[in-house]
This record gives sequence, C-alpha cells and structure tokens, in this order.
Amino acid sequence: MMHRLPTTSSLRLTIGVVFTASMLMSSAGGCKAVQKHRAKKQAQREAEQLSQMQSRDTQSQQSSNQQPQPQPQPVAESQSEWIQQQRPRKNTTPDQPESLDRVIMEIIDERPSAVENPDNSTQVSPPKATRTTPPEPMIDLPSPKTREERSMAKAVELYSSGDLEAALRELERAIAFNPRFTRAYIESGDIYMEMGDLERAERQYAAAVRNEPRNYMAQYRHASVLHKLGSLEESKRAYLRALSIRPSAYDANLGLSTVLLETGTAEQAIPYAQRAVRADPPSGRARMHLGNVYAAMDQHEEAIIEYQQAADMLQTPSSGLLLNMADSLNQLQRYAEMVGVLEQLVLIEPDSVAYERLGSGYFRLRQYDEALKAFNSSVDLDPNHYPGLNGIAVCELNNYLWNGKTDGSSRERAVDAMRRSLRIERQQPRIVELLRRYSHAAGSESRE
Repeated sequence: MMHRLPTTSSLRLTIGVVFTASMLMSSAGGCKAVQKHRAKKQAQREAEQLSQMQSRDTQSQQSSNQQPQPQPQPVAESQSEWIQQQRPRKNTTPDQPESLDRVIMEIIDERPSAVENPDNSTQVSPPKATRTTPPEPMIDLPSPKTREERSMAKAVELYSSGDLEAALRELERAIAFNPRFTRAYIESGDIYMEMGDLERAERQYAAAVRNEPRNYMAQYRHASVLHKLGSLEESKRAYLRALSIRPSAYDANLGLSTVLLETGTAEQAIPYAQRAVRADPPSGRARMHLGNVYAAMDQHEEAIIEYQQAADMLQTPSSGLLLNMADSLNQLQRYAEMVGVLEQLVLIEPDSVAYERLGSGYFRLRQYDEALKAFNSSVDLDPNHYPGLNGIAVCELNNYLWNGKTDGSSRERAVDAMRRSLRIERQQPRIVELLRRYSHAAGSESRE
C-alpha cells in the first residue's frame, strides 16, 4: 500500500506551526534574561552619563579658577536675609561642642514638614499656628523660673489677696536669693508706699537704682518718693536721671515740672509741663498743671485756656482746678465768670475756701448781702479759716460806714471778727490797723 506524501502547502503549514511554537517557548523561557540584559545596559548608560557630567564640571571649575574673580557686589538687606536663610547649617563635631540649648533649637528647626507613613503615603504636619497641643519635649528640661522669680510670683498672689505683709516677706526672700533682682526692690517699695511707710519705700527704690541705674521705673519711683518726703533737690536730680533714660516720659516730665514749680522756678518748670502735655494730650492732670505754671508766671489768659481744657477732659473737675481757674479770672477782673465758677464749685464740693472766694467775687460785683452770706458760710464750715473772718469784718465795716457810723452793732461784729482772725494769724498788719481805728465806738453810734 502506497503512502501519499503530503503536499507542499501542507508541509508549509506544519513547519510554520512548529516554528511558531518554538519561538513562543524561546520567548517564554528567555524573558528574564532579556530584562536583566536591558537593565545592565541602562545602568552602563547612566554611569557613562554621570562620568561625562563630572568631567564637564571639573573642566568648568578649572577654567573658572583661571579667570579673575569679580568683586562682590553689595547685597541688599532683603537679599542678605534670604541668603542667610538659604545657607546650610553648620554641622557640629566632637571637636566643636555646642550648648544644649543650641542643639535643641537646631533639632526643632530641622524637623521635617512631612512624615512617611508605613504605607508609603505622605502626611503633611499641620502648621504651628493651628497646633492644638504642644509638642512633646525632646528631653526633660528644668522649669524656666528661678527661685527668685517663683518668690516674686507668690508675692504677687499674696498682694492680690490683700496680705501685704506676707507679700513683703516673699519679696525679701527673692532678694535674698538674688540681691541683684531689681524688680523685687521696686515691688517692695510700691507696697511700702501703699502702707504709707515712705522711709522704707525710699530705701527700696534707692537699692533698685544702685542695682540698675538705667532702669527708668527705679529712677522715677525714687524721684517720686523723694518728692513726697520733701527732699526737692534730690527729687529733682532723680527726675532728671529718669528723663535721661526716657526724655519724653509723661510721669517724669510732670513730676519734675511740679518740683520746679514748688521751688519757685516756674520759668524752668514750663518746658517740662509742656512736654507732659505733648506726651499725653488728653490728660486733664497735665493740662491743669500747665495752667498752674502759667498762673505762677502771671500769664492768666494762657492759664484759663489750660484750665478750661482740663475741665472738659476730666469727668468731674476737682476743687483745686475750679479754685485756680477762679483765681486767674479774679486776676483778670472777670468777676462774673469767677462767681459762676465758684457757684458751681460750692454745689459740687462746698468748703470754707470756696465760700470765702465766692464772697470775694460777690463783693467785687457789689453784691454785698450775698458776699456777707458767703463769708458766714465759710466760717460756719471752718471757724479757723481767718480769710472768711476778714471777709465778715470788711462787710460789717462797710455797713457801718455807709450808715454814717450810726450802726454800732455792725462795728462790733466787725471788731469781733478781726480779733478772732488775729488770734489765728497774727501777721496781718492791715487787719491790725483796721482794728486800731474801729475798736472804739464813735459818738454818733446808736445800738439796737
């Protein structure tokens, strides 16, 4: 039996099928080898590129060393700050140890802004401004407060509770811990001032000044207590030292001007009073003092302007302010305005001085009956206020004279008031002369 050979087309198909299968088997078996070969070639190419880049950098550096270096240009302030921020931090080495604080600060500053999670995802840390809980400390650090600061804090608590003696003891403990603790001296001086012990307050402030001569508050407090103690020259020097530290300080300028006014040097006081007003324009106290300085210099128009501004600034004008304003109005012979100010004063705060000045104003306006009533009110409030007694004497003598020296009762009341006044204050030559002239009755007197 004869077998038929396959045809050409059939052979081609068979060979094609065998070839394709062998190619598939070869591809499947050699895939890993091809990938390894490709990775090796890629690594070689990267190594060659890196070598070429290093070679170019070396050539560029050599050529730049051969060329003259340009002179550095001045750097703007903003550029300088940027450069400082971009400079890498200096690494510490065992040969160059740094303080613990420096190391901690560098560690904190160099903390990354992002933290890698175990699942390779990136989590950005929230900004510091929105951090709700403080970060845990790197190491256990001691409390930042020193022993004297802890005593100071306890003294403040005791003072707030009203226990001044206990607060002073804590301040003494703080000073024992640190004799250079200026703040403790100032605080203890303040407590002594509140207790009315000016001598001890002065010693504490003086110690603060010795510890820290350039401390404004120590110098000012010392000047203030010296002023209260009546040591005006020492107070003036202390105020000047305070102003050498803070030339435009309100309190020191006002204090020095007050001392100079009290020593009778109003011309020297005025520039410091003006500085105090410039330092705090809405201050009624400074305006009132400036008015007092102007009045002492007989510049009463300027004084009244300052007094009026002070009265507008103060919620309730003080009796001193209204009295001084009335005196300046009196000097300018503006008697109606003077009476208006004093009438307001006796409604707010009636006292013997206010009524006596009011009686003087009425008398100058020739309202004699009103004047006598005001003088009597003055003496009723203070029997030892001898200007009020003098006012009564003048009003009664006027009645006696206007009635042709016939009203003996008016003369007797006048004589009685003058004698009482001289028993209080003997150095009154005009009252002495009036008493000598009218102590005896005239022949034309009639008594009711």
